[in-house]
Amino acid sequence: MANASTGRLAGKTAVITGGAAGIGRASSLMFAREGACVVLLDINAEAAEETVKMIEAEGGVAHFFQADVSKADQVDRAFDAIKANVGTYDVLFNHAGTIIVKPLHESTEADYDRLMDINVRSAFLVCRRALPEMVANGGGSVVITASIASELGYALESLYCMTKGAVLQLSRTIAVEYREQGIRCNAVCPGFVKTAHGLREIAELDAAGQTWEDGDLAATQGRICEPEEVAAAALFLASDEASFVNGMALYVDNGWYTKG
Repeated sequence: MANASTGRLAGKTAVITGGAAGIGRASSLMFAREGACVVLLDINAEAAEETVKMIEAEGGVAHFFQADVSKADQVDRAFDAIKANVGTYDVLFNHAGTIIVKPLHESTEADYDRLMDINVRSAFLVCRRALPEMVANGGGSVVITASIASELGYALESLYCMTKGAVLQLSRTIAVEYREQGIRCNAVCPGFVKTAHGLREIAELDAAGQTWEDGDLAATQGRICEPEEVAAAALFLASDEASFVNGMALYVDNGWYTKG
């Protein structure tokens, strides 16, 4: 059941981009259970509406505004709707993203443009719009989904690694630039997660000749990560429990990054 009065996000409103499915859905549900009014921004209306119903069934409060967050006009329209229909917000979880698995020499300009738009441009557009409004409301917490691929390189994922390196640096610069205005910004950096995104990534890497399903996963991060485990990390960073945590990359990978 949602705990609107005593939860870790009690009294807060959280905007989650890509909040309809996978880690986004797990986070939307968890944030609502911890008392937040959750606002989903997603391109997938069917999945988002289902997530809203799941939150409401547990007694929580949720809203959905459809948007392709890689498009400036749609971002502005969605945030205008939030302002008009929901009000101010205290938490932004910038989670929307995707992946392309392909050798660098086979990657096209269209591949590059698509991944940069979905992973990087969207984060830029959303944060550019949200930060002034959060500052005007007294500050808040921003969490950006980066990846273990933000700082480690992986074969067949050159474009993905580029985009995730970019959003990690965005989170760090926001932390520095907006700290005195009451904004904290941190990145959550998962390894392989048991979502449609993560399972597709593993399958495509294996099809290209790698062996994640046959032992590489066990050797690197021990087992596949559950989406709720990433959501819990994002919840901590979003909450006041992380009041002195700023500009950090929180790896949710069971020690994979540390092992290198």
